[in-house]
Amino acid sequence: MMDDISSIRLGAFLTILIIMLLLEFWLPARHLPNRANAPKPATRWVGNIGILVISAIAARMVLPIGLAGIALYCQQQQWGLFNYIAVPDWASITISLLLLDLLIYWQHRLFHRVPLLWRLHKVHHADVHVDSTTALRFHPLEIIASIGVKALAIILLGVPASAVILFEILLNGLAIFNHANIRLSPRLERVVRTVLVTQILHRIHHSQIMCETNSNFGFSIVWWDRLFGTYSAKASKADEDLDIGLIEYPNAKQNAWLTGLLWMPFTHKKK
Repeated sequence: MMDDISSIRLGAFLTILIIMLLLEFWLPARHLPNRANAPKPATRWVGNIGILVISAIAARMVLPIGLAGIALYCQQQQWGLFNYIAVPDWASITISLLLLDLLIYWQHRLFHRVPLLWRLHKVHHADVHVDSTTALRFHPLEIIASIGVKALAIILLGVPASAVILFEILLNGLAIFNHANIRLSPRLERVVRTVLVTQILHRIHHSQIMCETNSNFGFSIVWWDRLFGTYSAKASKADEDLDIGLIEYPNAKQNAWLTGLLWMPFTHKKK
């Protein structure tokens, strides 16, 4: 069964990633910065995809059965809130999806707020360009920490395995979608941003201006940012002119090379 779950997740992940990559190639919203120390496209891709592979291996070593396996075990042992109270399956799945997404929103805010956690998360923000591969670019230690947070929530809530699988597919898919280097038509973008985090909204989160970086924390739905006062509808610059990345990591060896990304949390540059 776990092999089937992994196949479903991988299939959905690759399908969404390939679609977004094709759209980026066909209709890119922005181009890599044209400056002497900017990384080449191939360098970024090797770094971003390379760190994904390392993070995936680390995650499998830390939790071989995966989060869905944790959920199945909790169901067998009758651990967690939803294994104690009688609610319809649709209700437990819906509530679980919302609570897990809310958890990721606050986890994201915490990784911006706590200096030690920011050291890990800045690997994601140091990218000077935002595209589908940026959604894959998280330090292995951040991935492990995130797995621990989600696993604890699954145990306490007794989240159904089906909700865990659906949540992981939605979270990964929507993260790739809102990082994609595309731009929806203005009319469609206004409609989509009432529910989901769009590309323009998330590029604001990747701005070099820290007050903009510390906004639009949602990876999926936009409601949490609106509810908790972190929503930013417009940046100080137009989307096509927005300065992306971290000022303190200006060159390719720091912000794009795989070795630089892995070592970045252990440097002493501050936010």
